[in-house]
This record gives sequence, C-alpha cells and structure tokens, in this order.
Amino acid sequence: MTTNQATRHTTTSSQEEPARKVVLVTGASSGIGEAIARRLAAEGHTVVLTGRRADRLRAVADELTGDGHSADARTLDVTDRAAFAALVSDVIAAHGRLDVLVGNAGVMLLSRLDSLLVDEWDRMIDVNVRGLYNGFAAVLPHFRDRRSGHVVTIASIGAHEVSPTSAVYSATKYAAWALTEGLRQEADPSIRVTTVSPGVVESELADHITDAHAADLMVGYRAALLPADAVARAVAYAIDQPADVDVNEIVVRPAAQR
Repeated sequence: MTTNQATRHTTTSSQEEPARKVVLVTGASSGIGEAIARRLAAEGHTVVLTGRRADRLRAVADELTGDGHSADARTLDVTDRAAFAALVSDVIAAHGRLDVLVGNAGVMLLSRLDSLLVDEWDRMIDVNVRGLYNGFAAVLPHFRDRRSGHVVTIASIGAHEVSPTSAVYSATKYAAWALTEGLRQEADPSIRVTTVSPGVVESELADHITDAHAADLMVGYRAALLPADAVARAVAYAIDQPADVDVNEIVVRPAAQR
C-alpha cells in the first residue's frame, strides 16, 4: 500500500467512525427532539432525553435501550435554571462528561398581535429564549473546563422571516439565533456552536395553537412537511465533524416551501 493509499484509507475510516459522544437533548419527548435522540442513539452516541413528559421520555429511552442503544430519560423544565444546572451535573456524574447540548425545547403559539394572548407570548419567551440560555449557563462551565463541547440550537425559519401571526414566535426565534451566534463569537474555538433552522416540520407544535385564525392559516402552510428526521440528520452531520470543523448554521426546509 502506498503512502497516499494509506492516507486515503485512514481518512475514510475516520469519517465512517466518528467519535461517540454524550448528548443531552431538550424537548425530546416528541417531534424534532425525539427524532434527534433516536438518530443520534442509533449512530452510537449516548443520548440523554429530557423534557416534561416523563412517561413519554421513558418509553422512548426504553425502546432505544431495548434495541441496544445507549439512552437515558430525565425530566426537565428548561425554564427552571437551577434544575437545568443540577441535571447537567447529574449527567456528568453518571457518564463522566457531556459533549453536546441540543437546545430543542420550544413552543409555537401563533397568533395575531391584536389577539392579545399575552400569557401565551410570555410562555414562548420563557421556553424559547430563557430555556435556551439556561442551557448555555448550565453547560458552559463544563465545556470551558474540558476545552471541548458543542452547543446546537434548534431555531426556526421563523428566525429569518416574519409572517402574519408569527410576530412573537419569530421574535423568540430571532433571539435564539442571536444568542447562539453571540455564543459562537464569544466562545473559545474548542467549543463549537451550530444553529439549525428548520422550515415546516412534521411535529406537534401546531396542535397547541389556540388562536383560530392562526390555526386556519397553518393548514395551508403545512401542506408540505419535512419529516423530523431530516432535522435530526442535519444535527448528526454537524456534531460528527472533526473538532477543527465548526458548522455554524444550517437551514433545512421542504423543497416545496418558498
């Protein structure tokens, strides 16, 4: 075997067998978060599924472990900063380290501004914004100490555009994008940072819209849907890159969405 052939063989093997990581996924009981957890576990990573629906989390984790994968379920409300920090400490104690945080937890309670559904707007800000930076605050000390780590934020195409009924939701996703981009610029290069902005995805998010006008609009808007695994594949791609490659941003949406 020549030197060039050996080099090519080594490179290919490295690409086929990326480092296995401990990954914490928020909002993992359904939709995009569940799809991310399933794909990463199937690819050999150790996945900690978190969310508020303990029974659903446990069912998914049990299914994954039954298939021979490494998965754990932990109840978490991302708006509880102290609980988030305690959970990260518990995960590190149990697994020896934490390599990746996937900040996926979110709510999409669309409505026109003149609907005055202020409590729902507050809920989106609490989960989509505070819940995200609570995660940053929980993992960054560990990542800094290890000089290694990866933060992946699941934002939305709503971070890049505003449509009628999406003003507050888009504002929270703009904030998620800005927080993550700020982290990317401020963090040591040993900490990688990625924003994934999905378009319309098959999920439960639209089922929680209470505003009748917004719900009607979503019927047509959701005529073309991405499977949640399409977003999971984007996350897997980002975290499987070598340590010196930082995938900063991915926008993924149905080909029919314009």
